Amino acid sequence: MKIGLVSPYDWRHPGGVNMHLRTLARELRDRGHEVRILAPASGPVKDEGVIPMGRPYSVATAGTVVRISLNPRLGRKVQETLAREQFDVIHMHEPMMPVLPMHVLRHARNVLPDVVIVGTFHATRDGGNRLYSYSRRLLKRWYRHIDGKIAVSPPAAQYVSRYFPGFYNIIPNGIDIEHWDRPDLEPLPEFAETTNILYVGRAEKRKGLGVLIRAFGIVNARHPDTRLIVVGPDSRSRRRFENSVRNTGRRGIIFVKGGDDGVTYEDLPRYHKSADIFCSPATGNESQGYVLLEAMAAGIPVVASNIDGYASVITHGAEGLLVRPKDPEDLAAAITALIRDPARRERLAAEGRIRVEEYGWPRVTQQVLSYYERLLDTRRGVGRAQQRQQAALVWNRVKDRRVSTE
Repeated sequence: MKIGLVSPYDWRHPGGVNMHLRTLARELRDRGHEVRILAPASGPVKDEGVIPMGRPYSVATAGTVVRISLNPRLGRKVQETLAREQFDVIHMHEPMMPVLPMHVLRHARNVLPDVVIVGTFHATRDGGNRLYSYSRRLLKRWYRHIDGKIAVSPPAAQYVSRYFPGFYNIIPNGIDIEHWDRPDLEPLPEFAETTNILYVGRAEKRKGLGVLIRAFGIVNARHPDTRLIVVGPDSRSRRRFENSVRNTGRRGIIFVKGGDDGVTYEDLPRYHKSADIFCSPATGNESQGYVLLEAMAAGIPVVASNIDGYASVITHGAEGLLVRPKDPEDLAAAITALIRDPARRERLAAEGRIRVEEYGWPRVTQQVLSYYERLLDTRRGVGRAQQRQQAALVWNRVKDRRVSTE
């Protein structure tokens, strides 16, 4: 099977959707399929099978910044690529995002009449989506071309259904469990002899880092032998947090740069290995909670906000603790309770490690492949029905001619 994976986001910029595509492509190739990835790119790309499609630009949306292509004349290159590659399946991620997925939806069926088109919806936003609201009528024209719809979680399905009602097959983002479950790794020595709380992510308001810093102030006052380790990419908002911590003299907070020239994906499991508790106090707009899965795979107990995306991954008191969003005191109480109860930490971590098996890449990849196969069988059935219908029309014309000549 030849499969085209489509991302609207800059391939050179790290992010959850592109990481998902990178691993899915590898898993599909390991099963003998031929895979290409179509994505905009802000510079040269050396990754296997990646076809750069347009130059991305930064666009602020829903409390974050996305890097997407905005070139309205990308259609010709899309048509040429589709004609050359001859995909059996085109699988688009965030298919309603401008503009690469829309060009693919516009041209795919004309260039490849028998291709199966799949769309995966990753996002959820508590306040809704202005693009979907204002452009729904236009977007529905392209939405109808999608043969199979996937949502990565029930909250993601509910979110997109507000604008585009229909059936969404729930297939979660996969996780490379072996990357995080590393018994061979040693904790980082500089973080020894304290109880460490780990935060991994951007310093955006919606990620709740400010809430966590306030909560940690309460925790550290109760337990001075605690440390908060913040790992994430550099940004203006992160520097503001660093300056605030330094200027107010807060103790026990360490900022570690992630991404370019900092902690890499390969290095990150050592930080998990060094942590006693993982905390993600996001305030909303989380469709699944990938960072929670990483922590669960690494065997760390999780404290997270009780928002839809997170509650679809962990159950309070089973695989982790869920607290009221934007509430530093509730967050501090949950963290303090786990600091004082090592046995409970171990129990939550063990349950989380069992739960995360449902999100392992072998299982997720097979779910995706099985969905492709069902859609291909349906498409072929439609094709055979159309052929029979065409044959019947031709036969009826022949019979009409015979009757008229008699």
